[in-house]
Amino acid sequence: MKLLLDENLSDRIITKILDLYLDSVHVKILDLTNTDDALIWEYAKVNNFVIVSKDSDFHQRSFLYGHPPKFIYLGIGNSPTFKIVQILRDNYEIISKFEVSVESILVLT
Repeated sequence: MKLLLDENLSDRIITKILDLYLDSVHVKILDLTNTDDALIWEYAKVNNFVIVSKDSDFHQRSFLYGHPPKFIYLGIGNSPTFKIVQILRDNYEIISKFEVSVESILVLT
């Protein structure tokens, strides 16, 4: 499973989750920071990524358009990087099931 982390999440998260989420990347690596959400959405769709963000705009976009791509909404406010890493690692099984489910959005808190 490939996760695409939005710019509101630290790019340092990637190195701490690659053992579980192979080929995951941060938008910074793809030069997609400070771009329109529609471009990130389309990139994720074309390249089979699951978007991970705290951005409510992606949450709304997922309601409107469904999937692909799938979207993981982190409803955690301003949390430190280690907490986000912990959430992604602790919920690996749930996220794996979500990837193959019919659902468009997974909310993690």
